[in-house]
Amino acid sequence: MGELILIRHGETEWSRSGQHAGRTDLPLTDAGVAAARALTPVLARRHLVAAFSSPLRRALQTAELVGLTDVKPDPDLMEWDYGSYEGMTAAQIRETRPDWELWRDGVVPGDAGSPGEQLQQVAARTDAVLDRIQPLLKDGNVALVAHGHLQRVLTARWLGLDASAGRLFRHPGPGTLSALGTEHGRPVISSWNVR
Repeated sequence: MGELILIRHGETEWSRSGQHAGRTDLPLTDAGVAAARALTPVLARRHLVAAFSSPLRRALQTAELVGLTDVKPDPDLMEWDYGSYEGMTAAQIRETRPDWELWRDGVVPGDAGSPGEQLQQVAARTDAVLDRIQPLLKDGNVALVAHGHLQRVLTARWLGLDASAGRLFRHPGPGTLSALGTEHGRPVISSWNVR
């Protein structure tokens, strides 16, 4: 059985500053471009049978830079919709909600264009992705280019854990690779946050 290769998009201005970037479509910084290109040799050693990406520009650009071909955009791979917290840092959110924690408290809905998502909505999207890619893993590795919080939820669900267990995994750095596989028929994390 193949591995699920998770690639976090390269750095953007907001990932550098710690701002929550859910649906805002940001380009990569020069450092983000360089980090994505640096993953090319790592991916070249893996036999990929399919590749999927969030439809946001930062993910699609990363997919191209790492050398993925025939990448299929998948809206279920978009980052958590942070609602009114979009563009804010955790410190800014805690100015009005001192004990706020994303994994426990979720987000506050924004305007009609950004209603916000709760954790279980994000989990439902990652479950749908896992259901679709599971049959493909029988033939080899599958690459997913996506976002940090989404990858943490997806990893928790891969392991059969509640989505809130995503808080236990270190946030993947921009332009990093992680791999999910199996050992003795059970799901495992093969590698995490590799440059």
